[in-house]
Amino acid sequence: MATATPLRISTSEYLRTSYRPDCDYVDGVIEERNLGELDHAAVQRALLRWFMEHERNLRLIAYPELRIQASTTRFRVADVCVLSVSAPREQVIQTPPVAVIEILSPEDRVSRYLDRLEDYRKMGIRNVWVIDPATRRGFDFSSGSWIETASFADAATGLRLDLAALFASIDDALGDPVKR
Repeated sequence: MATATPLRISTSEYLRTSYRPDCDYVDGVIEERNLGELDHAAVQRALLRWFMEHERNLRLIAYPELRIQASTTRFRVADVCVLSVSAPREQVIQTPPVAVIEILSPEDRVSRYLDRLEDYRKMGIRNVWVIDPATRRGFDFSSGSWIETASFADAATGLRLDLAALFASIDDALGDPVKR
């Protein structure tokens, strides 16, 4: 059985092309991202709301679906990218953000996700976090290992995000799935 060779494009072509939804660019190849399901969107929405509520105190701002240039040949689109309000204003992020938060979808494969998370770490992003909506678990990948955690924290900024409270806010907004 033959497999199709992915079509390679230049970095400049990737950067001037709009994709809906946006795609990653890895060593000349466009990679689609898994998203679009309610649980994924609900977690993303709750994260953005939480950061908006704490933006002034933490001096952090969160953006959804922002392109990050992890290396010269790798661009990733983070589910949520957290920047310091004093970070340079870059249309495509090249300065390491304070944090990236990825939200798993049922179709995500661990091997492909490891590449994404390692790209963030190699870029120098100090907080690389993952949320699994299906299991309501969080993982801190900042050290290069999947470390389960009940909250995400960054001592340098004072950020502390409790995942139980985040999921409670989702349940309040959508209704508790157990009670439906």
